[in-house]
Amino acid sequence: MNIVFVYVTLSPFVKRDLEILKKYFNVKPIKWATFWDLKMILSLIRAILTSDLCFIWFADFHAAFTVFLSKILRRKSVVVVGGYEVAKVPEIGYGAMLRPWSAYIVKYVIRIADKILAVSEFNKKEILKYTDSRNVRLIYNGVDCKKFKPNSKRDNLVITVIHTISDFTKKIKGLETFIKAAKYLPDIRFIVIGKYFNSSMKYLKAQASPNLEFLGFVPNEDLVKLYQKAKVYCQLSYRESFGMALAEAMACGCVPVVTDRGALPEVVGDVGYYVPYGDPKSTAEAVKKGIRIRSE
Repeated sequence: MNIVFVYVTLSPFVKRDLEILKKYFNVKPIKWATFWDLKMILSLIRAILTSDLCFIWFADFHAAFTVFLSKILRRKSVVVVGGYEVAKVPEIGYGAMLRPWSAYIVKYVIRIADKILAVSEFNKKEILKYTDSRNVRLIYNGVDCKKFKPNSKRDNLVITVIHTISDFTKKIKGLETFIKAAKYLPDIRFIVIGKYFNSSMKYLKAQASPNLEFLGFVPNEDLVKLYQKAKVYCQLSYRESFGMALAEAMACGCVPVVTDRGALPEVVGDVGYYVPYGDPKSTAEAVKKGIRIRSE
């Protein structure tokens, strides 16, 4: 089978899907630039014409255009909905469904694509608000457990990973709660991992205690080592459609401390600790319990 793989950014979970598909099929990756990039559009059309299927990550404009072309050229299309596309959370200004134009695009993709893949049960329920269940299938994001695996030696270390730290993501990811929780546990090392914009970091660093460190972007190989060193991983989000870093950290043996929101309970089950969103004291207590368990 010949597959066209359309993506905007090759984030780790998107790259993983690309690598998996390449093991079994002939795959032509196409990086979406802009609609005005004629060379890219022509490459996409040629790729679709010589393929059997289009596989697309995220139900955004690039997916709408690719699905539209697939229908015209009589090819099948599969779209993975990451979560933001079907979210509508006005209290924090999060979700494509808050804006009429982007909502229209997402609904078009969900209704026209031959198959929609949800990354969690929570994600699937949100997708089903805009279509029926006939073309929606749940496939959880996967973790390579040969790479993400425990190591014997651990430090009194607590980490959280955010892809990009900004004024917006610090709220939805509960980063301020993580920073405040560190103040309750001065003898435990806390680390924030993720690339950041200077404007947001100035405010966050001003709140940080001496036992908290901002590492910025960390390559995947070094990230695995940090997961293996840490005793606790925190995901204190307002909302999550899956939680990729959380799953990777758990695979490496970290005790998870998470909020009871979105898909996080699906990932953690009964092997971690749940805390209210925005509650640093409860978070610190849960972290202490996690450290104690990993120290036994």
